[in-house]
Amino acid sequence: MSTVLVIAIIGIVVIAALGFWGRRRPATNLAEWTVAGRRFGVTTMWLLQAGEVFTTFTFLGTAGLVASTGAASFYSMPYVPLGYVVLYFIAPLIWRRARARGYLTQADFLEGSYGSRTLGVVVALLGVVFLLPYLQLQITGLGKIVQLATGDETSGNASMVIAFVLVVAFVLWSGLHGVATTSYFKDALMLIVLVVTSLAIPIGLAGGFTQVFHRVAEVMPRSLYVQTTGANDILWYVSNMAISAIGVAFATLPHSWPAMMSARSAKVLRKNYIWLPIYNTFVVLPLVVGYVGLLVLKDNGDPDATMLALASKALPPWLLGIVVVAGIATAMVPSAGLLIAISSLMARNLVRARSARAQFGVNQATVVVATFAALILGLVKPDALANLLLLTFSGLDQLAPAIAGVLLFRRNVLRAPAALAGIAVGEVVVIVLTFVPVNVANISVGLIGLAVNLVVTVAVEAVHRRIAPLPPVEVPVTTAS
Repeated sequence: MSTVLVIAIIGIVVIAALGFWGRRRPATNLAEWTVAGRRFGVTTMWLLQAGEVFTTFTFLGTAGLVASTGAASFYSMPYVPLGYVVLYFIAPLIWRRARARGYLTQADFLEGSYGSRTLGVVVALLGVVFLLPYLQLQITGLGKIVQLATGDETSGNASMVIAFVLVVAFVLWSGLHGVATTSYFKDALMLIVLVVTSLAIPIGLAGGFTQVFHRVAEVMPRSLYVQTTGANDILWYVSNMAISAIGVAFATLPHSWPAMMSARSAKVLRKNYIWLPIYNTFVVLPLVVGYVGLLVLKDNGDPDATMLALASKALPPWLLGIVVVAGIATAMVPSAGLLIAISSLMARNLVRARSARAQFGVNQATVVVATFAALILGLVKPDALANLLLLTFSGLDQLAPAIAGVLLFRRNVLRAPAALAGIAVGEVVVIVLTFVPVNVANISVGLIGLAVNLVVTVAVEAVHRRIAPLPPVEVPVTTAS
């Protein structure tokens, strides 16, 4: 057994042990399990939400994105801070309403705000369908990290099984508390690894940190700026940054809601969104590593292998093992958060068990079933959900108008039929443009779907108001003294 594999397995066990340590006793009700009793302070919230930034995509995909798209990959830096600017104002509104009304999921929030059970079911169904491939991505990403580092496919598969059996165990035991505890370890290790690799790889393979860009400017200068034409042109850059920022700003991804609603107060959330952009600046480090890959890995058939291929050249085995553990953490910890979101949506909004005990039982069963399904697909057909994954962000962003409609105005400007019509049409547009070869000039299909979504939403609301006007606002009468 190689040094890298031994360290990787030890790392998996440590992460799981920290997950169990999150609670001394197992959670016994859904509110405690899903949102940790709404008791988290600034530090825990910062690490919990910051952890959503660094997933297996950041670890494997960001450096690979540079290798395949050049400077256009830098769209991944600004959209998160831009989204946080909006969340600074609307996240406290979500938190206050969720606490007052006992909401635990995104679907709870929209169902209660619009008074429509149908909307709640649709939103929950979209969340489960689009998050499952994201969960599979984390599982297969973990296996790929171990496989690339050890050169052994069997080791990768075995690591996937061990890691996600342990993830299920600690998620069932401690819920969001376990995710928060593992986030401390994951984020600290990830930042250390990013700093080490972003220094060691350029120094060891490209002559130094600053020399990377001098050499790239000499041999492939076009990769240093976003092209005006081509597959990843300026239109691709701007539209993908815009649709991603909208998704963050309006919390369209269901797995971001449990963390948001677990805060101790609205003030904690505001402080969090002031400091979170600092964490996002570390995304630039794997981007720099990606440029080293352009110089060193001439025939890189798999861009996602860039980070580990370079690390194996520049680092000793024991340090490569620690890098692998950091990568494993970026799969296990976000996966735990995804499982909490998927199972809560199933128990609260789809199955709708009558008693609290039955609801919690459905929730726990969903954790096991969802992980087992994603794990089997990851082992047997790793690309089975790849096309569906393309829809995850663009598809879920179609919820943005419905969320904005209840947060940006004192009085709801939309009713459920308009919100449902916009979501339905937006999803159809996104699905068609994703799977049917249509020339859309490199514009994000999510952004096109969102534009159509808005038009339909406004039109249906206008027609509905003519048929059934909203009741007048009651203005309190005051008497002159």
